[in-house]
Amino acid sequence: MTAEPSSDLHVIRSITVPLAPAAAFDLFTRRMTEFWPSGHSIGASPFEAVVMEPKAGGRWYERSADGVDCPWGRVLEWDPPHRVVLAWQLNVDWTYDPGFETDVAVTFTEVEEGRTKVELRHGHLERFGDRAAEMQTTFESPEAWDSILAAYADAIQSPQADH
Repeated sequence: MTAEPSSDLHVIRSITVPLAPAAAFDLFTRRMTEFWPSGHSIGASPFEAVVMEPKAGGRWYERSADGVDCPWGRVLEWDPPHRVVLAWQLNVDWTYDPGFETDVAVTFTEVEEGRTKVELRHGHLERFGDRAAEMQTTFESPEAWDSILAAYADAIQSPQADH
């Protein structure tokens, strides 16, 4: 068996939130609809929900207002409240491709009681081929993972965060 070469192309972002790890994990995995930017949709119509099925092998997708499910990828690892790893199966054209995969690993580490560091690593960007550097720049931009993690933190303050 040949080992895959290690990737030098990845993006790492982190944020510390005023939640215990279990609550931080729950918000990120089960309530993604509350913070995922509406402009980050691949469907023909706006999404109504972002769904991550809570198990390894589960689907990760958006459901549009007209009831159509648009897959984004799948759950590779499900280890609450510590870690979730997702297969990102959107190619350079922002369309779902079941034969394409990068990964998004998110870890939840308690830094003090009631505070959790959430670290997101989007890896294997070299799989975008000759557009890998372009995609890395895209994912490093303020409109990408930075804005998603900021919206995630803002969702903690929302009235829905109490359910």
